[in-house]
Amino acid sequence: MGVLKKFEQRLEGLVNGTFAKVFKSEVQPVEIAGALQRECDNNATIWNRERTVVPNDFIVELSAPDYERLSPYSGQLGDELSGMVRDYAKQQRYTFMGPIKVHLEKADDLDTGLYRVRSRTLASSTSQAQPERAERPAAGRPQAPGGYGYPPAAAPPMPSAPPPGRPAQAPAAQRPAAPAGPQPGARVRHWIEINGTRHQISRPTLVLGRSTEADVRIDDPGVSRRHCEIRTGTPSTIQDLGSTNGIVVDGQHTTRATLRDGSRIVVGQTTIVYRQAEG
Repeated sequence: MGVLKKFEQRLEGLVNGTFAKVFKSEVQPVEIAGALQRECDNNATIWNRERTVVPNDFIVELSAPDYERLSPYSGQLGDELSGMVRDYAKQQRYTFMGPIKVHLEKADDLDTGLYRVRSRTLASSTSQAQPERAERPAAGRPQAPGGYGYPPAAAPPMPSAPPPGRPAQAPAAQRPAAPAGPQPGARVRHWIEINGTRHQISRPTLVLGRSTEADVRIDDPGVSRRHCEIRTGTPSTIQDLGSTNGIVVDGQHTTRATLRDGSRIVVGQTTIVYRQAEG
């Protein structure tokens, strides 16, 4: 059973239907849970082959009406969302620098049914040497200056030292350079991955959007009807099609960007991973 389904079932069984009123709001708790999963994926930082660090401190911004409906349950809902993040991290083999916390905040610029998720990495005093255990450690301290970012302006801060017994990763300048792209004459396959589903790109262009006329339909209120277009080539590129909320590629707001294998594209609350491979 998936992590989101388990989370939803736990909510439904809590306190004789305490959350019945919550589920009448425009924003559903399971939607927030999915957004937290995507926030982890989009901000995952590889430390070494055995450790990928993700944010552990989250703020969910809600419209005034949704906040009023959800805030009476914010403590219990925050605990359940934190547990869901921990379950998802275990499934994905992610680790944290400190305890997981989820906070709800009101945002007056959001309409009913819309929300934003911001995150950061907060390190506890013992987490420089080891990831967070199942038990909750003491309250953390900021690992580096800076606050929440949405959409993410950059990857989470890197830990200052590797775990005991693990060699430090060589600086980028000392590591072998990755191939710039496919070799001349090689056949290249292109595809994208959205929430674990693979969509092959079999034509020179692929339009993504909320409209049923898009090549790949994304059911996300923050996505425009014709949001953006991927163009395969050497190199492949992505172009914004005049969308309302724009696109974020590898952490940067842009209207056009070059894509590489593994590029992360954020449209609305949805993260898309672009993939390409020879063969």
